[in-house]
Amino acid sequence: MEYGRLGPSDPGGSSRRSTDSLTKPTSSTSSNKKKLIMLSLLAAVLIVASAISAAIVIVTRSRASANQNTPGLTRKPTQAISRTCSKTRFPTLCINSLLDFPGSTTASEEDLVHISFNMTLRHVSRAFFDSNGISFAETEPKVLAAYNDCLELLEESTDALSRSLDSILPSSSVSSIDDGEVKPAMVGSTEDVMTWLSAALTNQDTCAEGFEDTSGALKDQMVNNLKDLSELVSNCLAIFSASGRGDFSGVPIQNKNKRRLMGEEDMDHDNISGKFPRWLNKRDRRLLSLPVSAMQADIVVAKNGNGTVKTIAEAIKKAPEHSSRRFIIYVKAGRYEENTLKVGRKKTNLMLIGDGKGKTVITGRKNVVDGMTTFHTASFAASGAGFIARDITFENYAGPEKHQAVALRVGADHAVIYRCNIIGYQDSCYVHSNRQFYRECDIYGTVDFIFGNAAVVFQKCNLYARKPMAQQKNTITAQNRKDPNQNTGISIHDCRILPAPDLAPVKGTFPTYLGRPWKLYSRTVYLLSYMGDHVHPRGWLEWNGDFALDTLYYGEYMNYGPGSAVGQRVKWAGYRVITSTMEANRFTVGQFISGSAWLPSTGVAFLAGLST
Repeated sequence: MEYGRLGPSDPGGSSRRSTDSLTKPTSSTSSNKKKLIMLSLLAAVLIVASAISAAIVIVTRSRASANQNTPGLTRKPTQAISRTCSKTRFPTLCINSLLDFPGSTTASEEDLVHISFNMTLRHVSRAFFDSNGISFAETEPKVLAAYNDCLELLEESTDALSRSLDSILPSSSVSSIDDGEVKPAMVGSTEDVMTWLSAALTNQDTCAEGFEDTSGALKDQMVNNLKDLSELVSNCLAIFSASGRGDFSGVPIQNKNKRRLMGEEDMDHDNISGKFPRWLNKRDRRLLSLPVSAMQADIVVAKNGNGTVKTIAEAIKKAPEHSSRRFIIYVKAGRYEENTLKVGRKKTNLMLIGDGKGKTVITGRKNVVDGMTTFHTASFAASGAGFIARDITFENYAGPEKHQAVALRVGADHAVIYRCNIIGYQDSCYVHSNRQFYRECDIYGTVDFIFGNAAVVFQKCNLYARKPMAQQKNTITAQNRKDPNQNTGISIHDCRILPAPDLAPVKGTFPTYLGRPWKLYSRTVYLLSYMGDHVHPRGWLEWNGDFALDTLYYGEYMNYGPGSAVGQRVKWAGYRVITSTMEANRFTVGQFISGSAWLPSTGVAFLAGLST
């Protein structure tokens, strides 16, 4: 969400400013060269692996090709390819890209599902490889930030596609017997694959957005490398969804014919309050309920030296990569402002615990006005799967005049943020991608202060609208689902929508809206939540004219309080007052983000259904 997405009714053009150029050596140091070589080798290995894996599902034969007059098509597709690609949003690209892959002309429709994953992985891996090879001497700070964002996001997409491919390929081992038929093992569930593909598509979108309103040779090279990537991932997602293994109907529904997969446990349906399911690991069950004094942290961070390390960055660096157990970092009370705080994708199952809201404070002031991408402004970011934060304040104090300035960005799958403060103005809480759960958090902001494209549930949280700049309006959410097949959205369940102390005296001057559609298929719901009288009677705000008003999905279900009346709400085709309990349930923890056992295993109490 860059400069083009300023505050509602914001005169914001004056906030644009030129930035001084930043000189960057062309990877001249030994360490940079080693890193570049390792990244390039990784990409090359993935490219080769994707080609080899195609042989697992089909026998490669000679491909016959013929010209045809259809615009955009270079060869005649088989019936299987035509049927498969007819289900996608970009059928011409689908046909041409599949025809370029070995064995496609002899493949069945089922085989083409696997081939689409291979082909997409090959393209994303190649983009990652080529982007790492770019050399440049000098560029503007925002372009450099966008470039670095893209390297991170392309690497994460490559990993997500690799895991997805591993999940859909048959294994020699047997995982289960369903209706008397032996089913092959899978690495991840159908929900996992949908989530990872949705995240990969979001990554490409974020990467491209970083270069908006910029120019130069580096941007031109990256634009070339990114060509067609979003469309290819979209097609892969559509093909997988249409195969009967995903949700693509607009409202998430559970697949009644879903296979029982290895490692997937049944929910404890007798315990709908979501306390502690019977299959919960005892250690993880206790972690989020224990006082800090009773915990055994792996690393203790203390600014005064009375710990293992003095900085959070040091602690994260010492954490193991690809950990299969909870690795606990205890951050003692204090104000921590460090240059780069990020839990990377290799730092899995990391748990960050503080001394409480307002006591342990992670802060920063990066912002887009000073030459950063929105993605790059986060005071703290996490992309390693299984990330948990408890009893911490995440803050960005750049101020409203600096526009986009993120306090917390999360792209980690199976992430939990528990009893935390997230404080900023515009874009405070960036729920970037994958599956996330926020419980008993206080979130403060002005414009789009909860935004992104994760599948995320906020439960028992307080959402505080602050006083914005003159002529601005507050918008609580800006959800950016861009593809109808993505299983993403923002669900706000049993929360309180309140004015912050600075807004309360002037709430009549600065209207607050529940959300606005950042992308075409934006999806946000409010369930059983209290709404204060600062919420505008229309409820929701347009983004730009009639953009997305027919394709979005915005819903309200049995909310209460002076701002909850729906009589004067917007009349958009995509807005709905939800009256069906079954429909509302689709956005609860039990159905929207708990496809398997990840959330109960964290030990956080949650409501699986609508009950409050």
